[in-house]
Amino acid sequence: MEPDLFTAAAEERQEKDPTGSPLAVRMRPRTLDEVVGQQHLLKPGSPLRRLVGEGAGGPAGPSSVILWGPPGTGKTTLAYVVSKATNKRFVELSAITAGVKEVRAVIDGARRATGGFGKETVLFLDEIHRFSKAQQDSLLPAVENRWVTLIAATTENPYFSVISPLLSRSLLLTLEPLTDDDLRGLLKRALSDERGLKDAVTLPEDTEDHLLRIAGGDARRALTALEAAAGAALDKGETEVSLTTLEETVDRAAVKYDRDGDQHYDVASALIKSIRGSDVDAALHYLARMIEAGEDPRFIARRLMISASEDIGLADPNALPIAVAAAQAVAMIGFPEAALTLSHATIALALAPKSNAATTAIGAAMEDVRKGLAGPVPPHLRDGHYKGAAKLGHAQGYVYPHDLPEGIAEQQYAPDALKDREYYTPTRHGAEARYADAVEWTRQHLGRKRS
Repeated sequence: MEPDLFTAAAEERQEKDPTGSPLAVRMRPRTLDEVVGQQHLLKPGSPLRRLVGEGAGGPAGPSSVILWGPPGTGKTTLAYVVSKATNKRFVELSAITAGVKEVRAVIDGARRATGGFGKETVLFLDEIHRFSKAQQDSLLPAVENRWVTLIAATTENPYFSVISPLLSRSLLLTLEPLTDDDLRGLLKRALSDERGLKDAVTLPEDTEDHLLRIAGGDARRALTALEAAAGAALDKGETEVSLTTLEETVDRAAVKYDRDGDQHYDVASALIKSIRGSDVDAALHYLARMIEAGEDPRFIARRLMISASEDIGLADPNALPIAVAAAQAVAMIGFPEAALTLSHATIALALAPKSNAATTAIGAAMEDVRKGLAGPVPPHLRDGHYKGAAKLGHAQGYVYPHDLPEGIAEQQYAPDALKDREYYTPTRHGAEARYADAVEWTRQHLGRKRS
């Protein structure tokens, strides 16, 4: 709601003496140029620039926006910057505590402010996905008629959690997880800035690396952990935040893992080999190490998709769909929930029957091609759809398998040099046993010589 006299006085005191506020609050950017990350949303002429009055003149006013992104990526920060930079009336609501009554009160106030004083209203609505359909419906007239300019924030997919009419009347802006470089810049600013720690402590490289892993792309989490660790160090009379102090403060051991070095590849290799060896517990251990070290979940998901084809194949035809579904889910939700999806897929793959027959089959076929064992396509298999093809003998004598009772025609498919070559040697593991029977039956009916 709009601030009362007591709230305004508290905010004024906080601005004059911010030391009583959390570090994450004190380090909130005051302008869009101070915002860390999200540069794709801050270009000249962007909706957010127009909301703070940059280039917002003319007949086209600023649009309502829905900010969608993981926690700690700057949704509330962007709204805060707008509230400080704009000359518009700014009202904040949280969908956790507000209802239709509060929304209507804001809209009525906005209409009075526009009619009586020519003052436009910006409404920041946090956690909009917590509003019911009826509550979201109450916003439609105000947004459509621009009685308010809405800034709504959500961590949930708006296509599932925000009603379509409201989506169609707003611009959807997607915030990306902050990169390590983004967070490094933020930490350095917090260490030196007058609003921050004022150079009271330093942060060694190993401590900074662990802090970045803890943060997981969340700026608020990074600053909260830094403030706690810095306080613990100063209480000890130390001016350097050691790795030990940070581990004690956040109660989380540093995982020895270099995402750009040998450990990255060694642990990833151990994960895949544990899945190949059907040791589900070891596989989960290596998965946990990668997650705790802040590994990119998309990298893990890609390795699982490769494993599904390389080591399981047709022994469990569901393995690849499970891995692909996990990769798609990971791309949509990110950490921390992605850990559950990766665990799901890792367990399924580790316990699946194993076969590398598909891997060895394509490897053998490609090896023959590299050796030059190719040869011309048999004439009866060549394209016969163009004029003159029959005169060249193309497609002549081809037997259409669907015309036969068993659906298989005894004719040569491979080039002459490879007509008796057998690449696929299925195992009898899991579901591949039925493929082994199918291969034996079809080869007999194709009239192929037994190798």
